[in-house]
Amino acid sequence: MKCPVIFICAIIISYVFPGIVSAKSNVKEAIVKIYTVSNSHNYHEPWQTWGQKIFNGSGCIISGKRILTNAHVIRDYTFIQVRRSGEAKKFTAEPEIIAHESDLAILKVKDESFFEGIEPVEIGDLPEIKDKVTVYGFPEGGDKLSITEGVVSRIEHTKYFHSSAYLLTCQIDAAINSGNSGGPVINKDNKIIGVAFQSFQDGRYDNIGYMIPAPVINHFFEDIRDGKHNGTPDVGLSMQKMENPDMRRKYLMSDKQTGVLIVKIYPDSPAEGILKPNDILLSIEGENIENDGTIEFRQGERTYFGYLMQQKQINDQIKFKILRNGTIKEAYIKLTKPIDYERLVPSERYDRPPTYYIIGGLVFETLTLNYLMEYGTQKDWYVNAPKELVNFYVNGEPTNEQREIVVLVKVLADEINVGYHDFVDAVISSVNGVKVSRIGDLVKSFENNKEEYHIIEDIHGSKMVLNRKKINENGNSILKKYNIDPNRSKYLP
Repeated sequence: MKCPVIFICAIIISYVFPGIVSAKSNVKEAIVKIYTVSNSHNYHEPWQTWGQKIFNGSGCIISGKRILTNAHVIRDYTFIQVRRSGEAKKFTAEPEIIAHESDLAILKVKDESFFEGIEPVEIGDLPEIKDKVTVYGFPEGGDKLSITEGVVSRIEHTKYFHSSAYLLTCQIDAAINSGNSGGPVINKDNKIIGVAFQSFQDGRYDNIGYMIPAPVINHFFEDIRDGKHNGTPDVGLSMQKMENPDMRRKYLMSDKQTGVLIVKIYPDSPAEGILKPNDILLSIEGENIENDGTIEFRQGERTYFGYLMQQKQINDQIKFKILRNGTIKEAYIKLTKPIDYERLVPSERYDRPPTYYIIGGLVFETLTLNYLMEYGTQKDWYVNAPKELVNFYVNGEPTNEQREIVVLVKVLADEINVGYHDFVDAVISSVNGVKVSRIGDLVKSFENNKEEYHIIEDIHGSKMVLNRKKINENGNSILKKYNIDPNRSKYLP
């Protein structure tokens, strides 16, 4: 489900408050400090990485001799160690499952002595507003376990900073600091009711932290029962609220009917051929959708209606009730696609290199948020990045003719590409007369061309003409000159 892009400055933070209630010993002993060595990919020079960095985070031992933490704590990992609270020895760990969209991960430790004498902490349920909670973790500024206390102040959907996914969160007034990330949020019954993962800071608010709540955690566990992660399902529709009364009358809604307008059905949506633009989505699984796009998920509490789909698993079937030209109809849809699959420009990616292709010194790449973010910091990249590319990220939508944005990242200067060295950040429209819908189309158009010249055209009509024979003769020498090998990512043929 496509949602508006909201830029939230999420910095992972924490404080130690005085007067905290004493923690139960079995929870304290189950808390783990995580040491991650990472090596992120360089999206402006996609054949390289940025080099080694070290991050710290927190986790908690759960059933099955596993450690529950955040995905962002171990993003782009190369080596991971863990240390139990109150212990000195570190143990080597490795990921068992990573779910970037829900910012959750499971770690395992081969040396089972790490788990000796530990009582795993159980997963609880979604808390109530004003419930007291305790946050455990290892925030920066010290090496000892930190325990803070607060209350649940709000439960609603929020953009996850790590993945940009719009999922259920709980807001708590216990601040969450860098290093605290991945630590458990515990209720009075000594159960995990959330995982600390981000906070909100804009200079006006203090102590606003967020946790990934139990329903999202339990959905993750249900998903990975078969040993693999499929993700959170989505249906691939663009919706509009129906709060205007004249709009409701125009679409033949009665005074008692509420719902949202289906504006667009994205390519490959499981709803293709079943739902249509201008249908009114009245309910999902028997739960009525209000005109503002919310549902009552618990008495007196409302959130984004997509939550009803997010509780399902990939390949589950879901029941929609729609209003089409004044007639109520039922529709059953198999949820085969994960959340945010329909983005034209993908949100930030992890644990995999960028998709690129180099020919004649021209470096082409699929546009992603990673590429844009390298124009600055997390706070200002969208100010410094090319506005045309940012617009594709914010407003771009896929069509059957355009599934990806392919960008000319740079030109590796050589005699055969003289005159094109300042062609950067150009969005490619066609190669050798063939429309570029995906980067695979670009590769095929180059490699299947038998004419004398390669002709590359961007979306503004600017062209680059290269001699095919010269490229074939000199292409490898250009790669060698710039110490590049190979000329494409492993995801390309």
